[in-house]
Amino acid sequence: MRHRPVLLIALALFAALVPVISGIPEYWITLANYIGLYSIVAIGLVLLTGVGGLISFGQAAFVGIGAFTTGYLTTRHGFSPWLTLPIGMLLTAASACVIGAVTLRLSGPYLPLSTIAWGISLYFLFGNLDWLGRHDGLTGIPSLDFFGWTLVSGRRYYYLIWLAVFLAIVATQNLLDSRPGRAIRALRGAVMAESCGVAIARYKMLIFVYAAILAGISGWLYAHMQRAVNPSPFDLQAGIEYLFMVVIGGAGHVWGAVLGAGLLTVVKDKLQDVLPRLFGSNGNFEIIVFGVLMVLILQHAREGIWPRLLRRWPSRRRTDRTLSAVELSRRERPPAGQSILEVKAVRKEFGGLVAVNDIDFTMRAGEILGLIGPNGAGKSTLFDVISGVTAPSGGVVSFRGARIDRRAAKDIAYLGIGRTFQHVRLLPGMSVLENVALGGHQRARQGAIAAMLRLDRKQEAQLFSEAARQLERVGLAAHGHEPAGNLALGQQRQIEIARALCADPVLLLLDEPAAGLRYREKRALADVLRGLKQEGMSILLVEHDMDFVMGLVDRLVVMDFGSKLAEGLPRDVQKNSAVLEAYLGSVA
Repeated sequence: MRHRPVLLIALALFAALVPVISGIPEYWITLANYIGLYSIVAIGLVLLTGVGGLISFGQAAFVGIGAFTTGYLTTRHGFSPWLTLPIGMLLTAASACVIGAVTLRLSGPYLPLSTIAWGISLYFLFGNLDWLGRHDGLTGIPSLDFFGWTLVSGRRYYYLIWLAVFLAIVATQNLLDSRPGRAIRALRGAVMAESCGVAIARYKMLIFVYAAILAGISGWLYAHMQRAVNPSPFDLQAGIEYLFMVVIGGAGHVWGAVLGAGLLTVVKDKLQDVLPRLFGSNGNFEIIVFGVLMVLILQHAREGIWPRLLRRWPSRRRTDRTLSAVELSRRERPPAGQSILEVKAVRKEFGGLVAVNDIDFTMRAGEILGLIGPNGAGKSTLFDVISGVTAPSGGVVSFRGARIDRRAAKDIAYLGIGRTFQHVRLLPGMSVLENVALGGHQRARQGAIAAMLRLDRKQEAQLFSEAARQLERVGLAAHGHEPAGNLALGQQRQIEIARALCADPVLLLLDEPAAGLRYREKRALADVLRGLKQEGMSILLVEHDMDFVMGLVDRLVVMDFGSKLAEGLPRDVQKNSAVLEAYLGSVA
């Protein structure tokens, strides 16, 4: 494993020397150039589809925007090719913003269907505008000139194309290994991400535009390498092939994009060469055979080929960060006893079902308030209303004097409310430390550009220092570098608590935090919660373990069938006949 970086460097040096090795046919250089161009688009799709979960069949249209922009400006208006690169990137980004504003609101099958629609629309637009040459396209596009060195052959374009691939890989990996990257990886768990302060819509637009810009860069390179451009390479079939490259290589892996692009390009090329000799030139037999091969590959490597290679070539990736001595700024705690949360006549209906029925209670700063009741009493639904996951049907929720019942979950998180979930919501493929650091998302400000340029290292050190401190608080410091999905359920609940604490909340909502914990772990958790209370934190707790609750909370609110059944001190609630009948039973 320690020789792996050396091997990668050796491969990079070999690739750099390929064009100057005597005997390498120009044909293979051209094929390598196309693999590089396809890889740039596929890398963007890794971020968009493989990581972000947004399926797009229309990336070929963005390639076309980049290609036609430079073709039109250089041939019709005499622009320098190097000037058309930023212009093409801006135009591609603007197009992506307009398209994304309409399509990214869609979910399920409607999003990929919409990408097919606008991909086809842009393809026909390219072929029906007179000033873009209609169906014949644009010719006479100038070659690139680099400080007097004119790129007149595929061997010279090879270096520029693969430099672009390398920069795209570095930028994308840097982005994924950052605060914005953790937010992007959390997009598939939107409810959890928003509760950590992640602006879901903003990050969806970010990766959509980023993937489009990479596609536009590929189109710019393609136009100048070919010195001509027409609509045919930017149709729907090309968009489907880009997506195939990502899926076959490994949808969530940047290097998988390069592998998938290479494999798909070489296989297609060989099929187009061999099959006509076997079956004649009539008929598109290569499409049939290609489709069968793709199905076979996906049956035996559903996650893609790159992940299978990684399993054979293991690497103990650690989330090593230089821990910072400078702590993140902390919120000011309200004075003990001050009203911090007010729930007034809150109601939540799902059709004809009343899940929360006009609940009232007030919570004071620095106390632990228990919310108990039988299964189906509406406790978790009330949590969702308070934290902004779902809007109430009626009533008012106020936090520190400000009404929050109509605010989004991400905005409520910024105000200082952190939470865990009844059913654990983690990113199982990320390390424990990264999962916890996600909780501190709203405590930092560095964005995507700073992340791609590695200008966020100081901030990252602070975030991971905070995450390490919270892991130590819940007793999981030794598991920081393990994938979160490898830990037991009880430990995963502790990770969720650490993640919520990483946000430095004023009010902490804990939904069944002791479920799955052993006796000693419950006692340790109770000690942690008492320590948080002494630090001035307020805690609203849902729990079914009555022994755990009664020895911990200051007051109790009891719910049954969505309504408040009782409220008071634990000893008084234990003696309430209605509560005994509905829930506590022999605990009294």
